[in-house]
Parts: sequence; C-alpha cells; structure tokens
Amino acid sequence: MILRPDQLPGILEKPLAPLYLLHGNEPLLVLEAADLIRAAARRQGYTERETLVVGQGFKWDSLNAAAGNFSLFGGSKLIDLRIPNGKPGRDGGDALQRHARNATDGVVTLITLPELDWAARKAAWFTALSEAGIAVELNAPERERLPEWIGTRLARQKQSAAPEALAFIADHVEGNLLAAHQEILKLGLLHGEGRLSLEDVQDAVLNVARYDIDKLRHAVLDGDPARCVRLLEGLQGEGAAPPLVLWALANEIRTLAALSAGVAAGQQLAGLLKTERVFDERRRQAIQRALPRLPPAALRAALLHAAKIDRVIKGLAAGDVWDEFQQLALRLARR
Repeated sequence: MILRPDQLPGILEKPLAPLYLLHGNEPLLVLEAADLIRAAARRQGYTERETLVVGQGFKWDSLNAAAGNFSLFGGSKLIDLRIPNGKPGRDGGDALQRHARNATDGVVTLITLPELDWAARKAAWFTALSEAGIAVELNAPERERLPEWIGTRLARQKQSAAPEALAFIADHVEGNLLAAHQEILKLGLLHGEGRLSLEDVQDAVLNVARYDIDKLRHAVLDGDPARCVRLLEGLQGEGAAPPLVLWALANEIRTLAALSAGVAAGQQLAGLLKTERVFDERRRQAIQRALPRLPPAALRAALLHAAKIDRVIKGLAAGDVWDEFQQLALRLARR
C-alpha cells in the first residue's frame, strides 16, 4: 500500500502493519516519519528493537536472523533496517523479497532509504516491499509550496505569519529543510503563541538557503527570472565552479533544442522526452511549459551565448562570467 505522508499518523493509530518502507529526497522528513513509526511501535508493545545498517560487507543473512531471533522475554520486535545508498544489490534484493513474503508474527520491519530513481522503483524488491506493507515517499516541498509547509509547521506550535513573512522565510531557507525546521523552532522559542510580524521573522531568521545548480535549472524552466538571479548570486557566493554551472545550463538548452526540433519535425513529445532521458515528472511538466515560450531561434541564440561563456571561463574572451550567467538565465527565463 502506498500512502501520502499526511496519511501516516492516522494509520499508526491502528495495529501496525508488518512492514513500513520510507524513501524520499528529504532526510528530515524520512527521519520524522521513522520516529513516528518507532513511537507507535513502543505504544503497541514492540519492546525490542534491532537496528541493521547496510554498508560494505553487510551480511543479508542477518535480516533473516533478526526476524527469527526473539527476546527471551517474549516481547514483540521492531527491525530498523537502513539502506543509506538505496541500492541493496542482487543479494539484498533477493533477501528483501524473501523477507516481504515471510512476515513473522510479532515482528514489524521499518526500512528507510534515500531518494530512489525510476529504475529502483521498478525493481522487484521495491515492488515486493510496497505490496507487503506500507510505503511512503517523503520529498521536500517544491519551492512554490514551501511557504505553505512553513505555515503548517508554525501552526503546530500555535503560531501564524502573514504571507510576506512566510515568503521571507522560504527565500532564506530554500533547499535546506533541516535549517527551515530549526528556524521555525527558534521562532517558537523567541516568540509566544500568536501571529508573527514580518519584522519578527526578519530579526530571527538567518540566511541559510542552500543554492544548488539543479534548482537553477528548474527556475530557468519555470520562467522565474527573480529566482534565477537569487540562485546565481547564491552559487557565486558559495564559490560554485563556473564550468559546472555552465554544463548544467548548456545541457538544459541542448535538451530543449532537441525537443523543439523534434516537435517541429512532427514527432510526439512523449517519445522525444524518453529519448532525451527526461523521466522526472516535475521536469517533464516544466519542459512542456517552457517549450512554447522558447522558439528555436531563441534556443540557438542561447547556445551561442553558452559558447561565449565557455570562452570567458577559459580566458579566451573578455567578460564577467557571473554577469554572463545572469544574462543567459534571464534570456531563458523570459515569459
């Protein structure tokens, strides 16, 4: 069974399922969900817990042994299996499938994984685990949903804030959900229950946003010029390598150009996206929205601009590389 994250607390009020599978791109949310399951297990009498961490040299027989090794006191048991790299391998995949098929009374298994790619989601072991128990995907909220997420967290500590205050927090913690969580807790300590003003938030919140190149690519595709500028300033401030930034932008331009040319030639966009290996659903949607506003001529000009930036990076042409990045991003993000 696959659940949304908000469904998990209600499900845990019922007798526990034999297996829980948590995965996603946000460690904070995975950790919080795992804590909820561990707390529910304690409430329901699972007094023993055995933690297994999969790493180099891990023996998968220990999973089977843990399921059959009951306490002398006869209590129920929680197996806490953690796979940090999300890749159990062939032996691990076989062991996980056997474990999913052979549920043991009095044993609940909690499996935590990082973000999984499309290939892992189609693997037999992942399917077997999802069908045997409850699977929850825990991803960080998208940028446009981040103020809402912050507002929900503030409400848990009986606080609220105006939209502009929520937007301010989101701008300063973007890409760093753990820092967002810490800033929200700090607001709870500094101020009592009730509504927070923009001034309250500005005085308390630190600039802890983690700017990364992938977010820049999404901002370009979303046509968000202000965010492009902010992200580029952050990348420059953090000392990001210009060749890496250029690679990311140029790769996105080439993908858009290939898709645009294919559509112009009468090919189906779905097939072209598959050929270009665009599998992430959010990126697919962003590309579909970007293509109509970026004609072939604009993409050709962007590729020429990227080539100029390459010469600037190599010292073969004059110019400020970060100014050039900004101009290129704004060219692509135009609406």
